[in-house]
Amino acid sequence: MTSRICAIDIDEKGLVRPTPEIEQERKVAIFDLLEENSFALPAREDRAVPAGPYRLGLAIREGRLVFEIAPEAGDKFGEFHLSLGPFKQVVKDYFQICESYFDAVKRLPPSQIEAIDMARRGIHNEGASVLQERLAGKAEVDANTARRLFTLICVLHWG
Repeated sequence: MTSRICAIDIDEKGLVRPTPEIEQERKVAIFDLLEENSFALPAREDRAVPAGPYRLGLAIREGRLVFEIAPEAGDKFGEFHLSLGPFKQVVKDYFQICESYFDAVKRLPPSQIEAIDMARRGIHNEGASVLQERLAGKAEVDANTARRLFTLICVLHWG
């Protein structure tokens, strides 16, 4: 399948070192993303869209989320920038619920952990939905790909 991400690079320049829990979330998101994802670039009137699979670079520059796109073997052919504003509240909520979840895993019974995890998944889905909306016209991703990319956006926000 060519409408997919085959490699991902996170620009960590200027980011603080993540906690072990956040680092684990990043590793799992990247592994899952590379195992299965759907990432397609829409056709443009003024130019052909290079065929995938694509290498994706993620960075935060000048307060904007940057997606760099390159073919599997070759140089970057494009990038797009998204405002971080629409993500700020959902990322903040996600980190708060993750903190509660990581703390709960250490000391609470499974029934309480499950309730917190359900809330965490709900916020995660909300973040993925915001990402899909923001990517409209730039890239088409399915819900699972959006969820994994949202996790990586959160890792970038950690810095």
